[in-house]
Amino acid sequence: MPSTPADHTIFIPQALARVRADSPLVQCLTNSVVTGFTANVLLALGASPAMVDIPEEAGPFARIASGVLVNLGTPHAEQRSAVVEAARAAASAGTPWVLDPVAVGALPVRTALARELLELRPAVIRGNASEIIALAGAGAGGRGVDSSHGVEAAEESARALARTTDCVVAVSGPVDFVTDKVRCARIAHGDVLLTRVTGGGCALGAVMAAFAAVHEDRFAATVAAVAVYTVAAELAAKEASGPGSFAVSFLDALAALEESDLAEPTVLS
Repeated sequence: MPSTPADHTIFIPQALARVRADSPLVQCLTNSVVTGFTANVLLALGASPAMVDIPEEAGPFARIASGVLVNLGTPHAEQRSAVVEAARAAASAGTPWVLDPVAVGALPVRTALARELLELRPAVIRGNASEIIALAGAGAGGRGVDSSHGVEAAEESARALARTTDCVVAVSGPVDFVTDKVRCARIAHGDVLLTRVTGGGCALGAVMAAFAAVHEDRFAATVAAVAVYTVAAELAAKEASGPGSFAVSFLDALAALEESDLAEPTVLS
């Protein structure tokens, strides 16, 4: 399996093909605002979504799922219990799980919950720059779900978080940054319309879980997930007249994405 960004022109199309062939079952414990969009993104990608997010079901399901997404966008009491249950079960079963610490640092309940979840060792952490800075203990967060920092400002926090948690950290922004304890990559794709559709960022966490489910190299899998997602966004933006048509075009672009669409040198180390 390719292990460095230099292999991306070969690995990224192969990674997408593997997801489509295996159709990994991705359990999503995500926020109520984006549930439908997230499920549709996974279906368009070729994965299989399962929105199992209540106590007594979340844990057992995490043991049979291929990958798990934990998104803290609307952490109601019942779901808070469920995400801890699912993360604990996933960690025990060796199921890769992704933590999306939405609005961490800015709000107290989810900040405490995110720190508890870090102890259960996610495979991947995905957030905007302010969320990653806050989770690393280097800042107070952004404006709710909006980042107050640029991606470059979060790179050192991302590296530190990757070292302390032994996981992959992805910072979303105009140029996405992905790192583990050793490697790093920047993916310069995407479109601003992704930020104008509810779930544009949150659904990426589910896509990362799908790629992590079928590839042991979590760093390479995360880079591939970001590249596939953001290239599809660029293609969709060419067809869209605004946020509404973009959401539809984005699902179509994910489903229609071909190897030739992923052949350009999009990843920088």
